[in-house]
Amino acid sequence: MTTTTEVTTKTYLNYINGEWVASETGKTGVSKNPARKDEVVGSYQLSSSTDFDKAASSARQAQKAWRKLTGNVRGDYLLKAASIMEERIDDIATAMTQEMGKTFPEAKGETARGVAILRYYAGEGMRPVGDVIPSTDSDALMFTTRVPLGVVGVITPWNFPVAIPLWKMAPALIYGNAVVIKPASETAITCAKVIECLHDAGIPAGVVNMVTGSGSLLGPEMASNKNIDAITFTGSNTVGKSLAQTAVARGIKYQLEMGGKNPVIVANDADLDLAVEATISGGLKSSGQKCTATSRVIVQKDVYDEFKEKLLKKVAEITVGDGMDAGTWMGPSSSQGQLDTVLTYIEKGKAEGANLLFGGNEVVGKDGLNGYYVEPTVFEGVTSKMVLAQEEIFGPVLALMKVDTMEEALEVANDSEYGLSASIFTTKISNMLSFINEMDAGLVRINAESAGVELQAPFGGMKQSSSHSREQGQAAKEFYTSIKTVFIK
Repeated sequence: MTTTTEVTTKTYLNYINGEWVASETGKTGVSKNPARKDEVVGSYQLSSSTDFDKAASSARQAQKAWRKLTGNVRGDYLLKAASIMEERIDDIATAMTQEMGKTFPEAKGETARGVAILRYYAGEGMRPVGDVIPSTDSDALMFTTRVPLGVVGVITPWNFPVAIPLWKMAPALIYGNAVVIKPASETAITCAKVIECLHDAGIPAGVVNMVTGSGSLLGPEMASNKNIDAITFTGSNTVGKSLAQTAVARGIKYQLEMGGKNPVIVANDADLDLAVEATISGGLKSSGQKCTATSRVIVQKDVYDEFKEKLLKKVAEITVGDGMDAGTWMGPSSSQGQLDTVLTYIEKGKAEGANLLFGGNEVVGKDGLNGYYVEPTVFEGVTSKMVLAQEEIFGPVLALMKVDTMEEALEVANDSEYGLSASIFTTKISNMLSFINEMDAGLVRINAESAGVELQAPFGGMKQSSSHSREQGQAAKEFYTSIKTVFIK
């Protein structure tokens, strides 16, 4: 059964200084449904550097008053926005599914997570922000406090168009910063609906601003704009490092969350049914379009054949289709470009000698599908030297890798330039401890899929996966504030 939805063709505007305004360029881009590529979801602004500068200038002015509010008052705005978002959860989730393709239940779950993020950081407004430190002077009081950075530039990707903008904006706001967000064009409409919740919550004009358009234009503008004091970015390594270079030259803070090539290790004592379920969920949900998605599946030889048989049986049951259809388990790739990238990697895998066990084809015309669909794909015979084991695909492709020992499994798992997330399935304490101590990843999970991230816990990667800072939880204040030491005589 298909869920009935009304597709809007509304033109969405930039949000600058508390008002919805058109770009000075007069140009718009079109957001299309990747599940039905002839279906227009809506239009968004193709903004200029001047548009961005107006947003950054308004943020600079608004932040002066915003920082003077108490934490609980700032938190009240986030609580109001959370309640509004909760009331609009179906509308926002529908926009998300129509713009980037993930299934409606996944989109609704992500939107609910956005509500929880707002409520969590609303509470942070009443938590301690410093320490009293003994002074060598008996007549003095010395303590630390935290102060906001000023204006934070936010650049977000299309794969989590509610959760990622909010886990960046909410802590920035609660700690007294103003923000200017440049969302991915593919999901600009979903982000606009998030901003509408903040606007309708009455957040002061200029504290939150949104400018949409070309990342190649607006990204460098954000990094170089004199009114931007920090940048938080999630996206590709190439773009992230370019932004970082500009930020370093200007002496402003930056935070990067980039690629991943996340492994799951299946030990010979694992619960194989649990491991199969988590591998499929972690690797193929959202069509593999998660930075923490499982990509490499490293299995000890004693259980390899049994695991493979169970995995292929479950993969064969996956239904591919429009994310708004109730029976769909896996939706489309987000765009023609993303689909082409996935298909190119599949062909590279074949050319390198990996054995294609399942899938690997574009889904064309099946059951009337007219979108960017690819079959869930499983390779075996993959070695660490192959492209399939080294480069981020961002698609529903699993690479099976057979190993003899746990030591070899960890060596293979660490043989990557990335270090975002990793998981292991085992019942042995010794395996768990080795994995915890030796796995080079910012997030390690035991007997759970690699793609799980909880909002109250620090999140970030090692090696080339991040700038080594952490997002979410109370760790967020380390980025969004500066420590000030106070000495009173």
